[in-house]
Amino acid sequence: MLSVLVLIYLSTSSAFTPSRNFRRCETYLSAINRRDVLYKTSAAVAIVTSKPNYANADAAAIQDSLDVDNFLRTGVDGGGNMGVSSQAGKSRPQTGVVFRDGSEVLQDKRSGQVSAELLTGTKKDPKAVLVSFVSPWKLETGPVFDVECRDGRTGNGAFVAVTKSVGGKSLEDLPSSFFLDRLFDPTGRFSFYGAPTDIKVKSSKISDASSKKRYLELSFSSLSQSTNAEIPRKALLVATLPEGSDNVIMLVGSANASRWSSVKDSIVKIADTFTAIPAPKSNLKLRAKDRSNSIVDF
Repeated sequence: MLSVLVLIYLSTSSAFTPSRNFRRCETYLSAINRRDVLYKTSAAVAIVTSKPNYANADAAAIQDSLDVDNFLRTGVDGGGNMGVSSQAGKSRPQTGVVFRDGSEVLQDKRSGQVSAELLTGTKKDPKAVLVSFVSPWKLETGPVFDVECRDGRTGNGAFVAVTKSVGGKSLEDLPSSFFLDRLFDPTGRFSFYGAPTDIKVKSSKISDASSKKRYLELSFSSLSQSTNAEIPRKALLVATLPEGSDNVIMLVGSANASRWSSVKDSIVKIADTFTAIPAPKSNLKLRAKDRSNSIVDF
């Protein structure tokens, strides 16, 4: 009976403050043995902590909506910085990247060189590919990123993407639309609020035979959630088909169109360092890393 009275008092107080009410009860409960005090205190705390935290629920709802233009520019949306907590619950853009189990994406702090080991092909016939490029920008980490470096101040960035099977065609024979299918897919990197519009291929060329790369210069517009305006953006896509692989590996560097002239040279330099080659033999098994929320069928 005494336990019921104490719990009723604590749970029905109109201005319940844990520290104040526990002090009020302290004298009353002092006559009870230590075992009973601990029991009643833990029960009272359980009542308090079981109440829904509506403020946190509202914050989570806000954080689930991402302001794409602001995120691309700064890495921050209306709910806060894109840290681990704010990334929770967001769907990762699908870039086609599948990591080899046991491998990690790394960036050398001195040279800026980024490396990652990916799997291409199929579950029955996987191929390990070692991807590398040099970037002056920081490697991004967290569940919404695959292999991506960004300038946190401007939103200029570069990321890796993998196409579907080339079906036996060479890099030269593939139409430009083949590369864009992955890049501008509705679940792709630039499609937070719908597929980009006004997509144009400004140029497409094959580099010298020794490097076996294809360069596409692009322009497009992404929808801004906050203003419903289309934000013009420009990009340079460099693609290569690793020996023995049936999937093209791409590196895409992009920036807001208003800043493109000042950053284009830097993105070209990054693209020129990009390589994707068969991975050296190792003891790692040829199986995909478990990333739970990935929808890539591998």
